[in-house]
Amino acid sequence: MATTNDLKNGMTLNLDGQLWTVQEFQHVKPGKGGAFVRTKLKNILSGKVVDKTFNAGTKVDVASVDKREMQYLYREGEDFVFMDTETYDQPHIPAGTVGGAADYLLPEQNAVIAFNDDTPLYVELPAAVVLQVTETEPGLQGDRSTGGTKPATVETGAVINVPLFITTGEKIKVDTRSGDYLGRG
Repeated sequence: MATTNDLKNGMTLNLDGQLWTVQEFQHVKPGKGGAFVRTKLKNILSGKVVDKTFNAGTKVDVASVDKREMQYLYREGEDFVFMDTETYDQPHIPAGTVGGAADYLLPEQNAVIAFNDDTPLYVELPAAVVLQVTETEPGLQGDRSTGGTKPATVETGAVINVPLFITTGEKIKVDTRSGDYLGRG
């Protein structure tokens, strides 16, 4: 148990049986009345963001989140199989938990998986990954780095908008948070 005075960004709270991550907090001391803490909380499972105000000093339940480095092995049905790089355990992570990270996940790639009481919460990938373009329209003479974009399918099956000069077979760097093209790999 902690109090609202101990809140920090990134802290995970257990409120009413749901897990919430503190994205922002602000301690406010008005001229009249008691102090309070304004927070912006994100639900770990649904991704919903809410604003919540607590009285200063209110007790809150801090959830224990265990982040482990794991290596992605393969997909089995609807589950993704990872291997813990320390214990060599192979947990099956449901596709719903992996979410959008599946678009940038290659076999033998490392990711950080957060667990709460051995229940997987979410998968964190590196900020950028290098993927090979498997299919895109050919570039034409005169296509330059400035100007338009075209869709390209990468080896994971995701479709990313790339500049006109990118060709099939090239490796490109992709931002895993937004899906944006960052440059050649």
